[in-house]
Amino acid sequence: MSERWLPDADSTDALGAALAHTRPANAVVHLHGDLGAGKSTLARALLRALGVQGAIRSPTYTLVERYPLSDGGEAWHLDLYRIADAGELEFLGLDGAEVRLWLVEWPERGTGHLPAPDLTVELAMRGAGRAARLVPGSQTGREWLDRLTVSHGVAADS
Repeated sequence: MSERWLPDADSTDALGAALAHTRPANAVVHLHGDLGAGKSTLARALLRALGVQGAIRSPTYTLVERYPLSDGGEAWHLDLYRIADAGELEFLGLDGAEVRLWLVEWPERGTGHLPAPDLTVELAMRGAGRAARLVPGSQTGREWLDRLTVSHGVAADS
């Protein structure tokens, strides 16, 4: 596990860029936090750092936005806030064969229909900033967190 204080939008962008620069070839990231905690901001920064050009839209109403990655495959950004039942995901055609990076907001609403997370990012508002807690969920996630710690100075607690 790793924790980081994000005092402003620039630090959230920096964390997104650090995650992008250390990401594994294939990864699933579950983003947790209340409304306004910075889930979409972090996802947008990560995608931008991966070279996604043009508008990076929040998938609040579309549920999923797909972005081509320069190194092949796609990144999918999902926002499941408006899902009433996890079974609704079957109608979105999320087979995921070409997906190299999943960024899933409100993943608890898709339980049983989503891939397990390699990394869970928990964001919480704290005064003017936010606290970010990164929790690996697989060996891939642990290795990703190790690379992040070594190359970008994100403090690891365990």
